[in-house]
Amino acid sequence: MAQQAYMTETDDNGGSGPERRGDRLRRLIGRLAAGWRGDPRVWRRGLVVAALALLLSLVMLLHSRIPNRFGNLGSLTETFLPWFGLLIPLFLVLALVRKSASALIAVVLPAVVWLNLFGGLLGDKTGSGGDLTVATHNVNADNPDPSGTARDVAASGADVVALEELTASAVPVYEKALAATYKYHSVQGTVGLWSKYPLSAVKPVDIKLGWTRAMRATVATPEGDVAFYVAHLPSVRVKLQAGFTARQRDKSADALGEAIADEPLSRVILLGDLNGTMNDRSLNAVTSQMRSTQGAAGSGFGFSWPASFPMARIDQIMVRDVEPVTSWTLPQTGSDHLPVAARVKLTTDGA
Repeated sequence: MAQQAYMTETDDNGGSGPERRGDRLRRLIGRLAAGWRGDPRVWRRGLVVAALALLLSLVMLLHSRIPNRFGNLGSLTETFLPWFGLLIPLFLVLALVRKSASALIAVVLPAVVWLNLFGGLLGDKTGSGGDLTVATHNVNADNPDPSGTARDVAASGADVVALEELTASAVPVYEKALAATYKYHSVQGTVGLWSKYPLSAVKPVDIKLGWTRAMRATVATPEGDVAFYVAHLPSVRVKLQAGFTARQRDKSADALGEAIADEPLSRVILLGDLNGTMNDRSLNAVTSQMRSTQGAAGSGFGFSWPASFPMARIDQIMVRDVEPVTSWTLPQTGSDHLPVAARVKLTTDGA
């Protein structure tokens, strides 16, 4: 009997523990709901929060309709569009504090819109395999350690590396540091391409600047010829009087898009600092005909600038008739940009 009593007590305690925890949770939810239930003002409170949540939804949903006529406001919005999602938890907290059913329901809409726009970037789409590893880095003209930066990029294992913002005085330093890893290279103006495979048909690309900040080369990979473009589009500025000044960047993007559209080789890889994100409509001449390796095979947003606290991916690896396998950012160097890298598949199934 003593043993039976002991077993019965043990079973009761084991079953009542989870029940007590469940009861506590139900009581907590009940207390929270009690403050809302029967309150005639629950739908009238928080209307300002609800209106702001709906406005946020419209901005994200209709970002492409925001005009660029006024300080390139549309492009500025699209550059930092992912960060608008930070307002959603803020509105949620305000809705709960205000005990507003209207605001709580309204917050659902921007959450759905944001997830529709960027939810696909939250997962890990990286794969394995591939034929070629490429990397690109805006090394910064004021880089205090160009030799160390070159070694860091080479350590990524990339077969082809593009560098932007090269100065005449720093070029010999990069050439010396990369010579052991990359047998072939070419520097055109302020951009350069280093490769383990032979280069041919190297030429500058006119992006309507008056000096050279873009180039094109054929890389003879083991899987056949691939056209590589390296570009550093003009910088943009955010000015109080003029807004998001990007007219020259937009003009150069159009010229780069035309050059890529006229490229006779089907397989194309673009490496460079485009000073714009994939969301920025002003880069449509390029982005409409190429795929982002980060968007197709990356993990997360892959922000690359500024290196100290990355807020946007303006350094891009884009491909045409090439399959992205994986894409990632590399550790910080002496530059104000992070290097970015990708592995791609050049061969088709059954080839």
